Amino acid sequence: MSNGTNRVYVVDDDEAYRRSLVRLLTSAGYFVESFASGQDFLEEVLVDCRSGVAILDLRMPDMDGFELQKRMNLLKSRLKIIFITAFEQLEDRERALQAGAVAFLQKPFGSQAIIEKINLALGAFPAEEDKEESKERCET
Repeated sequence: MSNGTNRVYVVDDDEAYRRSLVRLLTSAGYFVESFASGQDFLEEVLVDCRSGVAILDLRMPDMDGFELQKRMNLLKSRLKIIFITAFEQLEDRERALQAGAVAFLQKPFGSQAIIEKINLALGAFPAEEDKEESKERCET
């Protein structure tokens, strides 16, 4: 757990849902941090230097999940993105996946579904030499 690749960041404006997801993922062995907004997340997490998974709610006030994904991409984030939403539309799923998200789940989803998607995403990290290059960039 100390290598940082099992980190999961939950960004969702629904406090009850966010807390529930944090409890589930913590009990499954992940190191979890949560944020009520995309702006809070960007201010607290160096998205270009961390590896792990960001679970983003699609519909949030101020900055929706697509805008957060766009900003993360501009920052060359190493975090893999999983979108969650209560209001799924096919166009949203396609847009998210085309922009690099590894999964898109509609709420409510089962515990096993989110854990499987996280494990899939965690298996998609760069080789060790790429990690070293990223580490050097983040330390300067």
